Amino acid sequence: MADKALVTAGIVPRIIASWRSPGRVVRELSPMGEGAMLAVLMGAMLVFLIAQAPGHARAAAHDPSVPLGGRIAGAIMAVMFLMPLLAYALASFVSLLAWLTPWRIEPAASRLALFWALLAIAPAMLLAGLAEGLIGEGAALSLTRLVAGLGFLFIWGAGIRTLATRK
Repeated sequence: MADKALVTAGIVPRIIASWRSPGRVVRELSPMGEGAMLAVLMGAMLVFLIAQAPGHARAAAHDPSVPLGGRIAGAIMAVMFLMPLLAYALASFVSLLAWLTPWRIEPAASRLALFWALLAIAPAMLLAGLAEGLIGEGAALSLTRLVAGLGFLFIWGAGIRTLATRK
């Protein structure tokens, strides 16, 4: 029962709980409106942008031909404008792809599962960004990216499995 209260306490406890029981967290969030889902997506994108800053700073120090401002401007364009469009397209594709299986997932549920998975892995992305900025290419960066990628697939898959219905 204490674990249930922790999940409903706020965004940070929900992110932490998503690494343990992502299906339950997504189920609790399932009546989320479109505006709130957009806020979740844009919050995740903002954290991803911040996570990239140490790597861009390191790259600009090693290769000053592209200044840090230019690198950050490109990252803003990619992360804040293009990635949300790709996220919406991917969620729609998953919803359509489900029609080939006995499972169905509504487009809004598909968006919720994807957007929440992106926000839930934000701490792992920040850790990967720190590893890239402080250590650079190597085993630590590969490991943190692997953890973030596997965490994303685990949380997204659990969210889809929880929100999908069998027809």
